[in-house]
Amino acid sequence: KRARESTSVPRQQQQWRLCPECCLNCSGDDRQGRRIFTFSCCRLPPLHQLNHQRLLEYLKYTLDQHVENDYTIVYFHYGLSSQNKPSLGWLQNAYKEFDRKYKKNLKALYVVHPTSLIKALWNIFKPLISHKFGKKVTYCSNLRELREHLQCDQLLIPPEVVRYDEKLRNLHKGQTAPPTKTPPPRPPLPTQQFGVSLQYLRDKNQGELIPPVLRWTVTYLREKGLHTEGLFRRSASAQTVRQVQRLYDQGKPVNFDDYGDMHLPAVILKTFLRELPQPLLTFQAYEQILGITSVESSLRVTHCRLILRSLPEHNYAVLRYLMGFLHEVSLESISNKMNSSNLACVFGLNLIWPSQGVASLSALVPLNLFTELLIEYYDKVFSAQEGPGEHIRDTVETKQAGPVTKEFTQTGTPRASPYLSRLRIP
Repeated sequence: KRARESTSVPRQQQQWRLCPECCLNCSGDDRQGRRIFTFSCCRLPPLHQLNHQRLLEYLKYTLDQHVENDYTIVYFHYGLSSQNKPSLGWLQNAYKEFDRKYKKNLKALYVVHPTSLIKALWNIFKPLISHKFGKKVTYCSNLRELREHLQCDQLLIPPEVVRYDEKLRNLHKGQTAPPTKTPPPRPPLPTQQFGVSLQYLRDKNQGELIPPVLRWTVTYLREKGLHTEGLFRRSASAQTVRQVQRLYDQGKPVNFDDYGDMHLPAVILKTFLRELPQPLLTFQAYEQILGITSVESSLRVTHCRLILRSLPEHNYAVLRYLMGFLHEVSLESISNKMNSSNLACVFGLNLIWPSQGVASLSALVPLNLFTELLIEYYDKVFSAQEGPGEHIRDTVETKQAGPVTKEFTQTGTPRASPYLSRLRIP
């Protein structure tokens, strides 16, 4: 009986696994379809209340259900203290218990809110563990950085971690804005491409609406990158990105073939959008976009059209050009694994952000949903019948939008997606 109790505790462990207060939870899938596990240190009880052997058995039991396939772990370091920190001996024992099958199929480990001590210890022990395993570890200083890799709306993030992240963000509010959102400190060059307004680019390029760097990168990716797996999802060398930015800003030619990295022009495109002094969708549209989730699903495409009609003509033209390209990328999702939902996760916060501070976690869902609608229903949203700057006749025209939307929905039902399916309101 004692042996059975020590090795067979599935019912109790299942209860732990389903409890949101537990330190380990299964939290959906990442963008590659791999199961995500979150481990929250703030959920660890004090040492005198914790049976560490049982904890290890529980961890193994939960992981055993998924480790035959690839999986991802998100480790929330906040909350680990001397009162609940496991001993070094327990950690060594746990490392031995987790044999090769656990380590082989772990494809990504995200460490959120790491301390300097954690990074130092990892640098010490990394040579002893595995160089290959070291490539799987990604540090995220805040939840915003984590959102660049994962869809955080499906993660079971403890409120304590969210509050701690907001506290860190508030500490930085009094500091100057990061350089990614500010214009160059000196008068920009006539050939400047990054960190300047769309109007500046138009004036310096003989009235051309589409900025040169946007047109060049899109042209290159359309010709050679549509079938690249993970396009726009993966990163490139930060040093190389800065080098290419300098070349563009100096008006020098850039041949992406020389770099041998198809993800480089994709990162350059995202960087251009992120460094605009004002977001492409404008600050004025931010609150309107947040309201997309409260609109009936059959009316959302029409609602998008109404929002875009208030954009300046230049912004509308650039947005239409970009969304047309992203729609092409989504049509090749069988090979590049980037459907409209995945692209929306990448581009949502690159198209719009609040005028003060950063977007909250609750804002991420409507921002991504809005972006997904622009990509998925590009032909309907950007139809030639309506353009930017037209006067919106408030409630009269909004009521008349019903038959138009009905016509749209008769063509077919929306494709299944994490946002379009989850957020429909009957």
